[in-house]
Parts: sequence; C-alpha cells; structure tokens
Amino acid sequence: MLADPMLPTPYRVTRVIRDTHDVFTLECAPPSASPAFAFAPGQFNMLYHFGVGEVPVSVSGDPGRAEALIHTIRAVGTVTNALQRVRRGDAIGVRGPFGNGWPLASTKGDDVVLVAGGIGLAPLRPVLYRLLAEREHYGKIVLLYGTRSPADILYARELEHWRARFDIDVQLSVDRADANWRGNVGVVTTLFERVKFDPLNTTAFVCGPEVMMRFAIVELERRGVADERIYLSMERNMKCAVGLCGRCQYGPSFVCRHGPVFRHDAVRRLFSAREV
Repeated sequence: MLADPMLPTPYRVTRVIRDTHDVFTLECAPPSASPAFAFAPGQFNMLYHFGVGEVPVSVSGDPGRAEALIHTIRAVGTVTNALQRVRRGDAIGVRGPFGNGWPLASTKGDDVVLVAGGIGLAPLRPVLYRLLAEREHYGKIVLLYGTRSPADILYARELEHWRARFDIDVQLSVDRADANWRGNVGVVTTLFERVKFDPLNTTAFVCGPEVMMRFAIVELERRGVADERIYLSMERNMKCAVGLCGRCQYGPSFVCRHGPVFRHDAVRRLFSAREV
C-alpha cells in the first residue's frame, strides 16, 4: 500500500495494447526509486489521468511479474476515454492496491470454476496466472468465458494457449457469431453443459455484468455448488477507495474496503435486489 493512499504515484506507460474497439490495456512501470508493485488477484487501483480525473480499474496482470503493472480498461467515460489516448512514455497516476482479493489460499485442493462475461475476464486473469503457476495445488480448473461477439474476445492468444493445455478446460461462447466463428453461440451459462466438476468440492469465481452473474449463480447452485463457495467481484462507483466518501456503499459494506470480492451468501439479499 502507498504511504499516502490519497496521493497518486506517477507511473510511466511502457506499452499500449488495443484489445477491441472499446477496450485497451496499459502496461506501466513504477518510478525507478519505487519498490516493485505487489497485489493480490482481484484487487484494484485508482488510475489518474492528470487534469481529467481518476477511475477504479482492476489489476489484470501477472502477480508474479513485478516489473510491469497492467490494467485492461473499457473506454466508457471521460477518464477512461482520456486514458485510451495516452502513449508510450506518458505518465499516469496510480493509487493502490485497494480492496480484497479472490480467496485462492483457501481454495487449494478444490476444483475451481471461473465464469467471466466480457471485460469481467480482466479481474480473473491474475487468478488464472496463479492457478497455473501452482497447478499441483488445485483440482480441475474450468474457465467459462462469454462475450457479445468474436471481435469482443479479450486475450485471444492467451486463451488459445490455455486451451492447448491438458490441465485446464477453457470454453468460449459469443452472443452473436460471424461467418468465421466455429464455437458455441449463446449466453455464457450455456457452457455449463460442456464441463464437468465436483460440485461438493468446487469454488466458483464470477465476474461480469450483474445480470450475467445472477444467471451464473443460478446455474452453479443448480449444479450443486454451495452458496458459500461462490464469490463475486462487484463494481460500484468508487471515488476515494478508502471508505470515506460513501459513494460505493453496498448495504452495510463499502465495495472499496470490504470488496470488490464478496462471498455470495454474504450479499445474496442485496444482490437479488436490482435497484441496489
């Protein structure tokens, strides 16, 4: 954690990757005098575009690769649109890391099912890095990933690399196919029928649009996964990241402090209320 959590540290942009028409990835390096950036999969940073503002973004890089800080961002507002215009060598401000992470330590020995929708794969990407780096400590690893179209698939080369392995089951689906798509067509929950896992010994991590997460939870519970073994990454309008402003209050919790990862049984009542 930074000495002053309200003070952004300037990081230098070392690489800009255009992932899709509205999603991009920034790779950044810390100031030379700063220590290597350490984070837990699932945590987020506040990224600051000087003169414009800041926005919360999950870290999407490899926790074992300390020399690069990586964020995958969708351009949907003033700050994110400004960030997509930065170039190599530019500086952005970084505050963090904030929040909790996915409970990887407590899932050792379990089958792990990851369900991602759209850019929801970005917060789960560090989980995949850790699971595969410590592959011998986990049972089956399943990734179910759905996007709007083939053109919206993130990390396509990595996905193909993971699919080529024999120790992880990667399934993809798109809502709308094009003439070149040969995979599954339909919402991400249609992929459950393609995979096998032990529901009594499974932990599930879910991240994506809330409507997608609701249906994924229904399918996981229908398959027999216990409510307390399902974890969600929640997105709310986080401004201060330290629980002072109250903008991200979620019932008795603040997403920036007590999340963004929540166990489903702890937020079931709130999560089922669409107005929250």
